[in-house]
Amino acid sequence: MNVAVDPVRYVAKNMRLDLRLIAEMIEPGTRVLDIGCGDGALLDHLFRTRGCDARGIEIDMAEVTRAVAHGLPVMHGDADSDLAEYPDAAFDYVVLSRTLQAVGRPREVLRQMLRIGQHAIVSFPNFGHWKVRAQLLWSGRMPMTAVWNRPWHETPNIHPCTIRDVFALCMEEGYVVERWLAVDEAGQRAPWRRFAGLANVFGEQGLFQLCRA
Repeated sequence: MNVAVDPVRYVAKNMRLDLRLIAEMIEPGTRVLDIGCGDGALLDHLFRTRGCDARGIEIDMAEVTRAVAHGLPVMHGDADSDLAEYPDAAFDYVVLSRTLQAVGRPREVLRQMLRIGQHAIVSFPNFGHWKVRAQLLWSGRMPMTAVWNRPWHETPNIHPCTIRDVFALCMEEGYVVERWLAVDEAGQRAPWRRFAGLANVFGEQGLFQLCRA
């Protein structure tokens, strides 16, 4: 017997955890720019479920081609150099998912995000997680986990950071942390997410929503 599948529920269930949580942070009907949007999964979800005017930029041309083939407004672009082309306050939300640690100038990218958008939402692997610390301590080699899942010589990550590092950067730049979560890769919002010290040890990912003071 064939069972009907709700495509919206299916896509949401199969999106990465951080993308599902990001989608929950975004108000319906808003303007969204997704930087490093990959194949456009988040854009598609925002279009269909929240009525957002969502578009993306992506550095990997193969991913751009996949997204465009599915009718998504994705342009080839580089977060380190192309955000300066966007006018001030062009978007309500600017999203950077699992890319902050891979850009050349993360501080400048955050500045640009909060110039062109009212809110910035960033997710990133937490290099302070206990498994990462333990592997470095006991093996003396760069760690590999479910989140940090490539060997050091193949990873695009050039600025690994921790949840505490991002809090410190926000304080230095004067950004307001509107919401934040520490997240387990297995699919749970970590119960210690309100305690930065514990989150920095036990959270596999950080998820922050920022605005200017």
